[in-house]
Amino acid sequence: MHKQKLSVLVLGYGAREHALAWKIAQSPHIGRIFVAPGNAGTAEIATNVPISDEDVPGLVTFARQNKIDLTVVGTNDPLAFGVVDAFQAAGLAIFGPRQAAARLEYSKAFAKRFMQRHNIPSPRFATFHNYDEAMAYLDGLPHGRLVVKISGLGKMGLGVTVCDTKAQAKAALHSYMVHKLLGDAAAQTVIIEERLSGPELSMFALSDGKTAVPLFPVRDHKRIFDGDNGPNTGGMGAFAPVPNLPANLEAEVMQTIIQPTIDGMAAEGNPYVGVLFAGLMLTEQGVQVLEFNCRFGNPETLVLMALLQSDLVEVMLACIQGKLTPAHVQISNGAAAAVMMASPSYPAESFPTGLPISGTKLAQALPGVNLFHHGTKRENGRLLTSRGRVLAVTGTAATLGCALKQAYRGVAHIQFAGAQYRRDIGGGVPQLPRRPILGWYEKPMRMRSVLNEIEVTAV
Repeated sequence: MHKQKLSVLVLGYGAREHALAWKIAQSPHIGRIFVAPGNAGTAEIATNVPISDEDVPGLVTFARQNKIDLTVVGTNDPLAFGVVDAFQAAGLAIFGPRQAAARLEYSKAFAKRFMQRHNIPSPRFATFHNYDEAMAYLDGLPHGRLVVKISGLGKMGLGVTVCDTKAQAKAALHSYMVHKLLGDAAAQTVIIEERLSGPELSMFALSDGKTAVPLFPVRDHKRIFDGDNGPNTGGMGAFAPVPNLPANLEAEVMQTIIQPTIDGMAAEGNPYVGVLFAGLMLTEQGVQVLEFNCRFGNPETLVLMALLQSDLVEVMLACIQGKLTPAHVQISNGAAAAVMMASPSYPAESFPTGLPISGTKLAQALPGVNLFHHGTKRENGRLLTSRGRVLAVTGTAATLGCALKQAYRGVAHIQFAGAQYRRDIGGGVPQLPRRPILGWYEKPMRMRSVLNEIEVTAV
């Protein structure tokens, strides 16, 4: 395909970017890989660049100076800041949607109106720029089973409040619009949406601006504790394939949601190029869109990359060049599961960092196990924690049950003080690791898994 080896730049710092770099490195077309800013894990397979993924001018300068052939956007903020527009203006190839198309993610108000215009199924909603008007609207509703959202980008699962009562909805409005929990910009526009019920699903598809090709559905776990309890996080685990889905679901989603979105964006003069991530809910009335993301998800990307058999570089270039076909995307028949390990106190705003991590080499040596770093750094030869979510262990096998077992076997080897992770990703596994992580518990206690009750004793 290419006579010369390509240089690739990945934008981001987390497990998603580590997984993308890992998959890109498997391409025979690749010579050098850079990650900006990266982490301790990406440094093992690529060259980390000390430039923030939000520093658009700095990234363009670096790409020019280092003759980068392909840039891959991992995180959402650079898209909102127009990184794709800037790279294209500089004549540089980049995988991701332009700023106007990325409004599907960074402006929920735009996305809701877009779906309304193009008859894409989504919960009913009302948009407000004024706190008093939003409160008056709430008072006129018959109940408080609602979802309150900021229109802009949230952080660590914040920015979306699922409410059971009007009091909860009013508190959320006050937090966003008066207290300005997420800043002045987030306080400007809030959406009040009907609350649906049903299982959630993440659907990923690739687009070259005209053609959309599905990857596959993935299910993730957003809440911090087992049984989907506790506050939302950036994601504590993911798995695929998702059991018990209707046989025609993927085709239905492509026909009623993904392709109409690509067609609608093109018709409005904003062709969508990149990966489109639809957060869906399977309701009794059919599939509904909860939100769009305009980049790969985290931790879903770990599962996607584990099961994608195609050359990711070739796929991305086909999207950029407007030549994407279904033949570009080949998926394994196996299964994959990712388990995220997090710092103590996460997802609270304050949590300890700089905690020593051990056992990663033992976990990585297990068959079918890959370790992707999210919040790690290396100082004086030691691997340390640096963010709320720290490491993700991915298991790949012929069946979901075996993939889960492999992932949890890898988790059992990794230790850092106060580590927390969910034990029921994918429904859990019958035989969980018997030895807990050091520092997890200060005294013996009991906890219930989805499938059985196990005794957990501190070491």
